[in-house]
Amino acid sequence: MPAAPAVDPERAQRLARETLAIEASAVAALAGRVDDRFADAVRRMFACTGRVVVMGMGKSGHIGRKIAATLASTGTPAMFVHPAEASHGDLGMITAHDLVLAISNSGESEELTAILPLIKRMGVPLVALTGRAASTLGRHADVVLDTSVDKEACPHNLAPTASTTAQLALGDALAVSLLDARGFRADDFARSHPGGALGRKLLTHVGDVMRRGEAVPRVVPEAPLMDLMREISAKGLGMSAIVDGERAVGVFTDGDLRRLIERAGSGADLRALSAREVMHAGPRTVREDALAVEAAELMEAHSITSLLVVDAAGRLVGALNSNDLMRAKVI
Repeated sequence: MPAAPAVDPERAQRLARETLAIEASAVAALAGRVDDRFADAVRRMFACTGRVVVMGMGKSGHIGRKIAATLASTGTPAMFVHPAEASHGDLGMITAHDLVLAISNSGESEELTAILPLIKRMGVPLVALTGRAASTLGRHADVVLDTSVDKEACPHNLAPTASTTAQLALGDALAVSLLDARGFRADDFARSHPGGALGRKLLTHVGDVMRRGEAVPRVVPEAPLMDLMREISAKGLGMSAIVDGERAVGVFTDGDLRRLIERAGSGADLRALSAREVMHAGPRTVREDALAVEAAELMEAHSITSLLVVDAAGRLVGALNSNDLMRAKVI
């Protein structure tokens, strides 16, 4: 094997631009083929009471796995079944309630065409993504979606590049049409992605991350300033609620203490002051059933780092600060 030539930066950049142009053209061409057949495919997939079973060999199989994952995460139950494994028992994964979405650029992948008669015998609807409507796959399919390309981005027109990009794009188009038909919302997406950033933002409530009980700093309005300072220091939230019964009537923070000392000047004796005299009345609060991201937005909007948490009746039930939200990865 001859030694590989050194990378020519200009050639590499030119080939990159050509690749992107070829693949962009392949995807753009798909828009002109979106017709009643596409709508029929969406209708059949929407009506499927089982799962959309995605199948494909080689690079088409890799694209199929991604399409199955996208469908499943956007409200359409789906799974990938490898055609070769299907011939050795995995065909049993497919039921009469399912729909098969088969992907093959040539439409002649042996492992796939070998099981097509069995799929049809089961009465399972078959949707094909193929570059050749007259292929074996195309002839067996109930609906054929044309993913043909003028040429691959590969300089030798061999490696699946533009064709797999077209398959992926059309698979995304199916998924988006289906999620719209199902009325799939952002909170539905979050429920299928609980470990992701969006899931945390849409599923994490203030009550999940707030501090409760004895961890919430609080004093009565008549408490001396020294008691208020000790409560702030002990609870580590940088502030304390001033409570009258079960309701927070005020708040006092570390920043308020610094400003109070600056205004009073050196040598001033502040010990005679009460919590009521130094507190900010009408503190900002957030409901415990609010999303944690709403608490973060409230803190940012008012340039504060802590919030008191109240229940539906306005009673103080907790407190949280920006560190609590960061630990929960909400911010």
